[in-house]
Amino acid sequence: MKILVTGHMGYIGSVLVPVLLDRGHDLAGLDSDLFGGCDFGAPPVQIPQIGQDIRDFIAAPDVVERLSGFDAVIHLAGLSNDALGAYRPDLTDDINCTASIVLARMAKLAGVSRFIFASSCAAYGDSRGRMAGESAAPRPVSAYATSKVEVERAIMPLADSGFSPVSLRGATAYGVSPRLRFDLVVNNLVAWAFTRRTVRLKSEGSAWRPLIHVEDLAHAFATAAEAPRDKVHRGIFNVARSAENFRVRDLARMVRDMVPGALIAHAADAARDPRSYRVSADHIADALPDWQPRWNCRDGIAQLLAAYEAQGLSGTAFEGPGFDRIAHLRQRVAEGSATRDFFPLERKLAA
Repeated sequence: MKILVTGHMGYIGSVLVPVLLDRGHDLAGLDSDLFGGCDFGAPPVQIPQIGQDIRDFIAAPDVVERLSGFDAVIHLAGLSNDALGAYRPDLTDDINCTASIVLARMAKLAGVSRFIFASSCAAYGDSRGRMAGESAAPRPVSAYATSKVEVERAIMPLADSGFSPVSLRGATAYGVSPRLRFDLVVNNLVAWAFTRRTVRLKSEGSAWRPLIHVEDLAHAFATAAEAPRDKVHRGIFNVARSAENFRVRDLARMVRDMVPGALIAHAADAARDPRSYRVSADHIADALPDWQPRWNCRDGIAQLLAAYEAQGLSGTAFEGPGFDRIAHLRQRVAEGSATRDFFPLERKLAA
């Protein structure tokens, strides 16, 4: 297949690209590479690009022409977490919501048959302790999560005999990536334990999180691209493992137990996190049996510890801006290498 991957140099995209290439697909990418140079080990695999920032791409007069010939679009690009959404809700709406909807409409006009949207289990907001399946009403409690729900609601009515929108609601990802993030709960807790021998909780720890390894998440996107149309058409899927829902405090204990001498501590301002959701993965297991996740959280923690050791991770690097999305973007804006609207200074506008 010929597949366009937006956000192909991000945390998920840099893991997904090698997966798709190994499966024999012809790829192109679209990424503003705002995190260029923030590599953890080897840099991301390079593929041809047809654009940079998604906002410029959808505004180009030849956007439909550029999208013509692709069999699928896997749309990962966007502001990636609640912290960024809270920092600039207007940009979250512009990038995550409006641009995503326009891209889907342009892809349909171009004859792309499958549009796979990277949604999030954050859409459930607070599942009140219950296991949330895809039929559960979304209860988003952040600008980021709201943007995901709004895109789903906008792209599903675009479905017809020639266009299949698909939404993959990813659980909270963890694990090693060329563009590692320490603003993800497991990656963060393990980094605290490795560098400081203290597992530091930013909340009081009672919130639930479903977890998925980034490699398993990447394989889910690949499987959704390859699956028969009737298995995914207008489908919404929790990309998770039902057995891998944890309270944050239990994750902290798991990390502590795997790092000799580590202790658990709470931040001075630790409070209840309103985002608390458990999810069921029964639907994706039934609809896409070829997707077989192989990681569990304990193995993922071990992988992270080994990677941190191999890379010589220091507390300075961990707590610096290189691997924290909002800290890095704030730094780029402050130093003038990106605008306050998160366009890179070397921005290349479409002809």
